[in-house]
Amino acid sequence: MSNDLYQTIADLAEAGQTFALVVVLSDHGSTPRKAGAKAIVDAGGTIHGTIGGGLLEDEARRVALRAIESGRAEVFDFHFDGKSAREGDPVCGGTMRILVNPASASHRAAYAAAAEARRGRKRGLLFTHVAHRAGGVNVSVQWEPRGNEHPPDPDSALPRGEPLYLHDRHGPSGLEETLVEPLSPGALLLVVGGGHVGQALARQAVPVGFDVVVIEDRPEFADPARFPGALAVRCGDVAEELRRFPLDGDTYVALVSRGHRTDAAALAACVREPRLAYIGMMGSRRKVALLRKEFIETGVATAAQFDRVHAPIGLDIGAESPAEIAASIVAELVAVLRKSNIFAGDSPAARRKVSLR
Repeated sequence: MSNDLYQTIADLAEAGQTFALVVVLSDHGSTPRKAGAKAIVDAGGTIHGTIGGGLLEDEARRVALRAIESGRAEVFDFHFDGKSAREGDPVCGGTMRILVNPASASHRAAYAAAAEARRGRKRGLLFTHVAHRAGGVNVSVQWEPRGNEHPPDPDSALPRGEPLYLHDRHGPSGLEETLVEPLSPGALLLVVGGGHVGQALARQAVPVGFDVVVIEDRPEFADPARFPGALAVRCGDVAEELRRFPLDGDTYVALVSRGHRTDAAALAACVREPRLAYIGMMGSRRKVALLRKEFIETGVATAAQFDRVHAPIGLDIGAESPAEIAASIVAELVAVLRKSNIFAGDSPAARRKVSLR
């Protein structure tokens, strides 16, 4: 199956497969997933994707199989208000509202358009409308492309990229619910270096949601077959190739090339860009210290600009093998992406000093 759930829905519909789409319409309090999370349950009961696992997913699977058999969509609320974790009760304390739609295949065009937009790194809104009628639950799904020049209402949750749940208990025929999902280009990870670490990093970053582009100046290491799932593999001068991409708040740069010279050229091409979400560079403590001194003395970067660089790259987990190093990098990328508080209270300079010990 595709890593893109929207493409998977379109593919299953195209193949005439029977399945139900499970969608989190809303969440309140402490819950394992948030509004917009999705999973597919096929006719055999196998779940693809996740809305949180555990008892929640067991219930979603049960409802999905019933919905597949009846052909009718259902909505249910799941409460994490059990009394005893020891007894296996869900005790997180939150509530999730779940839509189970066995007719998702009829909305193939909307999901296919969303998948195509994601591949093209374009923006849009996916509307899932749920109308509660006397005869059951009616579901409609629409895709609306949006240009970057027409951002959503600044007073809504949409500019932050968060799904918006709307409900009207006094609709024309009863309860009306709508989930509005803003789809924007995913976080773009530019992996500079196609060696062992670059390969491992590309493989591990794709499943957690990064659009990966590999940049390599050696043709023999720039073979797309080495990077399954990557959006693209570019071969050429690394500094020039970096400048071809938008170095903005959605872009992450990981410098994991074969040596000092290549990393220095790539870093010089992006270190002054304040909008970049992340810059990380692989290397020894000595390499980082020498490169920092060189950049500051030659005016390539100020101390403040260089101190934004995560170097040595990755969380300090004692990684040694390429796969372990890649895991430490992906963990750091996710921490930055999710605005984790693991760096709270540490200035960039303080983080650098810790990394150079």
